Amino acid sequence: MPEWMSRIMSSLKVKDKKPTKLQYIAILILIAVFILLVSNLFDTNQSDNQIANPPTMVESSRDESDEQTWKQAEGSDASSKIADLEVAYEEDLVQLLEKITGVSGVEVMVNLDATNEQVYQKNLVIGSQITNENDQNGGTRKIDDETREQTVVIIRQGEQEVPLLIQTKKPKVRGVLIVANGVDNLEVKKWVLDAVSKVLDVPAHRISVMPKNT
Repeated sequence: MPEWMSRIMSSLKVKDKKPTKLQYIAILILIAVFILLVSNLFDTNQSDNQIANPPTMVESSRDESDEQTWKQAEGSDASSKIADLEVAYEEDLVQLLEKITGVSGVEVMVNLDATNEQVYQKNLVIGSQITNENDQNGGTRKIDDETREQTVVIIRQGEQEVPLLIQTKKPKVRGVLIVANGVDNLEVKKWVLDAVSKVLDVPAHRISVMPKNT
């Protein structure tokens, strides 16, 4: 019992006499006040702990942030691969077109739709199940249920298991811009259009050939 409460209770006692009814009531009131103060103190501490420690919210926000960062990194990597392919196409076209008679000072811009598409070998598993059902009128009904499932063929290379690659498709070309000297000559321009169209397998209407400003 706290010291301050002991002092109050001792002051209520009368020397060599039993406590009166009024003194009993005063003692009960003091005990009730003491219990109420202790209860409020525990409630306050518990409330402070709940406000100061929200682990679920912090953990959730970190997970969402990590996932968003991963998606951004993945998208950035794909864009980088497309850009590298476009540069490779442009360099090859410049070397090719510079060899055409009457063409010089070639600059090329290629716009690709995506990166190379890799095709893997797959096994096709076909399952068939036939069920005969009898109805209440004595008739029969046949139900044919067919399922198809494809699985990628996995082969072993050294200590690793990898999917079996059977084909790599080049990306589709959205458009090509060529700026060069000599293409103001219609015949030379036609040569350039035909060469690019056949090399990249792209229709002529997606190829733009412009004379270079001298």
